Amino acid sequence: MNMNQEQMGRLLHMISYRKLWKTMKERKISQYALYTHYGISTSFLDKLRHNENVEIRSLDILCSILDCDFGDIVEHIPDNAEPEEK
Repeated sequence: MNMNQEQMGRLLHMISYRKLWKTMKERKISQYALYTHYGISTSFLDKLRHNENVEIRSLDILCSILDCDFGDIVEHIPDNAEPEEK
């Protein structure tokens, strides 16, 4: 699939992890706990903060830690919509 830079930029913004922060708050699990107690890297958390591409297995591990489903941490943003702030 050939895409220009503008199309690639839009694809990167189609996934949002803003639900993750809400789920973590509900579960009373902090970012600090994720990297000190559960071994989640700070670089992985940084990717999530910036809605960057991550491995699906890593999201699966987060779901196990938070006892939730993908829909509790990830959402699809249609390419004609702007993602909301956290």
